[in-house]
Amino acid sequence: MAEAADPTVLVDDPAPGVRRLTLNRPTKRNALSHRLRSELFAALRAGDADPDVRVMVIRGAGPCFSAGYDLAQDPAEQHPWPLSPADGAWARHVLQGWFEMMDLSKPIIAQVHGFCLAGGTELATACDLVYVAEDAQIGYPPVRSMSSPDMAWHVWLMGMRRAMEAMLTGDSMTGTDAVEAGFANRAFPADRLAAEVLDLAIRVAKVEPDLQAINKRVVHRAMEAMGMRDGMRATADLNALGFHQRSSKEYFEHLRRGVTQALDKRDSQFGDYRTAEKE
Repeated sequence: MAEAADPTVLVDDPAPGVRRLTLNRPTKRNALSHRLRSELFAALRAGDADPDVRVMVIRGAGPCFSAGYDLAQDPAEQHPWPLSPADGAWARHVLQGWFEMMDLSKPIIAQVHGFCLAGGTELATACDLVYVAEDAQIGYPPVRSMSSPDMAWHVWLMGMRRAMEAMLTGDSMTGTDAVEAGFANRAFPADRLAAEVLDLAIRVAKVEPDLQAINKRVVHRAMEAMGMRDGMRATADLNALGFHQRSSKEYFEHLRRGVTQALDKRDSQFGDYRTAEKE
């Protein structure tokens, strides 16, 4: 009940030109509920339209950035965008949001600590710059039991071999590994991350917004010319196919009996994510 009364995204301006958005569901590891995503995109659009904002930072409250989409979603909450009844609608609708972030004129920075999993990695990928804590855990464990990613960023950011290993194991990377692999820009000790990101955001804010909008567009247009958006849309359709597989249907039966137990069953044989914390 307390969460229902509290905003799921906190907004502050820690420096001139810098708008900071904090995901505010720490007891749920900042799971991306419909409400949180709706509030996040409203805040992003407001920042993009605000002439006093030159750069935006997204971070998570509590122990992590985000553990992914909310697997215990409140059915009373509305989706951020209309959801088609056609097969594969979920992946298409989340891609719509991530592409919208890429199309905003203001640069967006992800400040990643702790878990950055599944939908959390998609949120970070949709940002323009990604800075991580050295000991962050970044991965896409749903490939072990549910389906391929909604947003298959892996090949585009890490190349074929690293992407293949991530897809076939669901294993995580540390923040240091994520920089070396190409997912993130830089890694910092966890206790320095916030200060370092703010310093970098202030540097980004020094360039005039009209030029930054073009600078951001240059990179995204180059990726589009290489087929990134078409590739992500195509692999989103494969994501829908995964949910029709026997293994995925069995996993959803476990989820209906209890989310925590299903996640533990998925990861215990690998000894990582939530199960590693219990050892």
